[in-house]
Amino acid sequence: MKHEEVRHDTIKHDAKASRRAVIAASTGNALEWYDFTVYALFAMYIGQNFFQNENPTVQLMASFMAFGLGYVARPLGALLLGSYGDRAGRKAALTLTIMLMALGTLLIAIAPPYAAIGVGAPLLIVCGRVLQGFSAGGEIGGATAFLVEHAPPEKKGQYASWLQASMGISNVAGALVATVVTAVFTVDEISEWAWRIPFIIGLAIAPVGLWMRKALDETPHFKLEEQRMKAAGIVKKTPLLQVIRECPKQLAAGFGLSVLWAAAPYSLIIFMPIYAQKTMGFTASQAFTASLIGNLFMIVCCVLAGTLSDRLGRRTMLRFGAVLLLVGVYPLMMWLQASHTTATLVIVQSLFCAMIAMFVGVAPAALSEIFPTSVRSSGMSLSYNTAVTLLGGFAPAILTWITYTTGVAFAPALYVMGAAAIALVAISTLPDASKT
Repeated sequence: MKHEEVRHDTIKHDAKASRRAVIAASTGNALEWYDFTVYALFAMYIGQNFFQNENPTVQLMASFMAFGLGYVARPLGALLLGSYGDRAGRKAALTLTIMLMALGTLLIAIAPPYAAIGVGAPLLIVCGRVLQGFSAGGEIGGATAFLVEHAPPEKKGQYASWLQASMGISNVAGALVATVVTAVFTVDEISEWAWRIPFIIGLAIAPVGLWMRKALDETPHFKLEEQRMKAAGIVKKTPLLQVIRECPKQLAAGFGLSVLWAAAPYSLIIFMPIYAQKTMGFTASQAFTASLIGNLFMIVCCVLAGTLSDRLGRRTMLRFGAVLLLVGVYPLMMWLQASHTTATLVIVQSLFCAMIAMFVGVAPAALSEIFPTSVRSSGMSLSYNTAVTLLGGFAPAILTWITYTTGVAFAPALYVMGAAAIALVAISTLPDASKT
């Protein structure tokens, strides 16, 4: 496969514009992922309101199944929005994802409970999750391409790391809101109406995200690629078909890398507050506080890992992160079980987040370097979202079933260890463009 790729030395990077791009893209990305993931923090209350069953575990599983349906829509969003980003530009695609996420969040925020409208209630929740999933499907490819293509060549890892760091910011925001809501309101008040507050707050994504992203310039890589193709008389192909036909090995490598990128955060960050409460007997306040503190470590460590990858290479850092998760998660779970204190929960959650950051802080830049500019958004969106749909989105539901029906101990740890083993195989096939 031969691609005429845009040369870095033909592009002049405006430092001010690049910094503005990082701030704007990260802010929009944080708001988008806050909306998408805050559902998991209040899944128990959503289950009580929208999924009728006397068994609380069945309610929780049904709620997480709706959570997972958002991931079924992600490959479709990845295909259509990723292709749209490669054709119309990174900025146009990111603006569209913002508005779709806002619409899905609004549906969840205003949906009447089952007691009011019957079966229509869970259908509204499912529709909201599908819209959110469709939007999120195009976010990874579009946002990463935007950051990488605005970055100077020697800082691609650092710039791209803000994608995952901004997800840590969204997790902090979600945990902070959850901590405040659970501290201020009673359990009955949260169950009845206060669970909607986080979603109402999330509607800020529409005005803030739209304003931030309308103020941005298109990436210099995309503009130069457009000029090159026009000058050469090349008719732009359908990016989706092009990446499938011309980049099958890259898609396979990207999927393998994304397996751990998907499994670790959803098992050890998103699902962990629920697991700590239902399995280990911690209170909601303890679980959300640990999540809040842990994600602060994730933000810092993501940027650190991305910066180090510019110096040491992507593969070196990815292997380091994958090995940490392979050998470190299970012993930490055992320690938490043996030392049932708030301090231990905070330390364990913080270590989980730091270890995950060592991998996911580097993954966006590594994945972007697999694909050429003309199909970068499509290739990244497709490989990442396929892995997330299969192994990430339904992870809470799968882990709930394994934990509470089979009695397997430390299911989240085992899940992540399996994903780490797959990722280590995939990493060996990646190009280390950062070292060339």
